[in-house]
Amino acid sequence: MFFLHDLERTITLHPSFFGPRVKDYLTSRLLEDVEGTCTGLFYIICVLDAFDISEGRVLPGSGFAEYTVHYRAVVWKPFKGETVDAVVSSVNNLGIFAFVGPLQVFISEHLIPSDFHWEPIGPPPKWTDNQDSNIERGTHIRIKIMATRSDVGNIHALGSLKEDYLGTL
Repeated sequence: MFFLHDLERTITLHPSFFGPRVKDYLTSRLLEDVEGTCTGLFYIICVLDAFDISEGRVLPGSGFAEYTVHYRAVVWKPFKGETVDAVVSSVNNLGIFAFVGPLQVFISEHLIPSDFHWEPIGPPPKWTDNQDSNIERGTHIRIKIMATRSDVGNIHALGSLKEDYLGTL
């Protein structure tokens, strides 16, 4: 689910960047540093604006300055039970790996409908139901997130295709 979040970041600048355009440089540095990153709890999708940039504090002994920047960002936090669209990145006999934007999701063979079976023979290996649905690399699918796990700078999820209206798109 997407949220609008007020966040804070401390940026350290070399003295060569001091001057009348220091606020512009801090804003561009903020965008480079945080857009597209994962905090372990959510993904920062887009920085909307930097609404409060503190006065610089010179660090003793180095001459560098430290600025605290408060900014507003659009963030995405995947929740258990959320239904999302994904793109399959790889398939094997144990299940399916897919990406929902930056989030990697694994769908175990036990969470794939029983009418699908693993077919390793053929140019692309795939999960198929021997009718019109094939799940192979690059296929767009709709899944339900069953569980999430947070690491230091990453989030992983387990997904399911075993409910109504889930599967290939």
